[in-house]
Amino acid sequence: MSKRQASEPKTGTNSGSESADSQGEAGEPVDASQMDFLRNLLSRSLDLREQQPTEILDELSLGGIAKYILNKKCEKIICMVGAGISTSAGIPDFRSPGTGLYHNLQKYDLPYPEAIFETGYFKQHPEPFFALAKELYPGQFKPTVCHYFMRMLRDKGLLLRCYTQNIDTLERVVGLEDDDLIEAHGTFYTSHCTNSECKKQYNLEWMKTQIFTKPLPKCEQCNSVVKPDIVFFGESLPPRFFATMESDFPKCDLLIIMGTSLQVQPFASLASRVPDTTPRLLINKEITRQGDPLMALLGLGTSLDFDSEKAYRDVAYVGSCDDGCLALADLLGWKDELEDIVKKEHALIDSKTESAQGATGPQAPDRKESEPETKRREPAGDVETEKAAS
Repeated sequence: MSKRQASEPKTGTNSGSESADSQGEAGEPVDASQMDFLRNLLSRSLDLREQQPTEILDELSLGGIAKYILNKKCEKIICMVGAGISTSAGIPDFRSPGTGLYHNLQKYDLPYPEAIFETGYFKQHPEPFFALAKELYPGQFKPTVCHYFMRMLRDKGLLLRCYTQNIDTLERVVGLEDDDLIEAHGTFYTSHCTNSECKKQYNLEWMKTQIFTKPLPKCEQCNSVVKPDIVFFGESLPPRFFATMESDFPKCDLLIIMGTSLQVQPFASLASRVPDTTPRLLINKEITRQGDPLMALLGLGTSLDFDSEKAYRDVAYVGSCDDGCLALADLLGWKDELEDIVKKEHALIDSKTESAQGATGPQAPDRKESEPETKRREPAGDVETEKAAS
């Protein structure tokens, strides 16, 4: 098969939930000097850049990516993930007709669905958000094949970082630690008092107890409402997101993008920050090319290229994230290992859940710090924060 044939993606699927992105903040400022900015703009516009490398991958296919990994050409893999990696766990995305999160918010009598994640509305009416949090917080969600595949990359010394748009904490449940993870849109893992003069921090266990036993979580020091550390409309992304991306992406030697259509900034722009010699693999239920050509031209977009004559490093797997990870694991010779990990970990989670329910009722079990594979058991649901305009 020729390289060009291998690069052509499958088509004909546009209905997958993985096209739904999480929410984000407004685009970040360009930090290049004016001269560098103008030089880049002109070179992109006039196509005066040096000719792109043509031998990065043996072929533009999943097999080409597998060979690249097996030949030890990469040891600093970055994963960028969105809502699509968690839908097989039973966590709804946002906009799927009839089943998406926004569709199901009608019962909360909101002025519009996005209001539940707006700071102003939350300050006046926090009750709907915590009613939703209780609904999504029961603890029945288990990490997916995709989550465990990322842990395998970490355990094999290949994962530089996982950048996630999700706040369901499933990356933590599989064992990714603080240093492995950038939760770009915040997390339920920690919470803070909303009183600017207090700001007392609370952990996941405290918030879980509050959500299940009280109408609203109130600060123990000042009695103000306590809010999980997720990014609402109008709030800035965590400072660590911006600080870490500056050092991570220039040294990334393989970028794997899963379960996101890359429509929300600034998260989407991360894909353009890797070197021109870095292959990029998209695993998603539909192809994305980063919709705004002007953003791509200015270096703020992704500009993924799967099927033009100039395509040289971008590969797409069109399908579910779990299937894509299993297919890649199979080509790497890791499939049996991955399936065994998922089976054992899910059985362990089930047994602990059943044991806890037998002792205390239907609530999610508490976790001990001595149990790293399940100590972060309680996901909050894939309630990502997103741009109001998206």
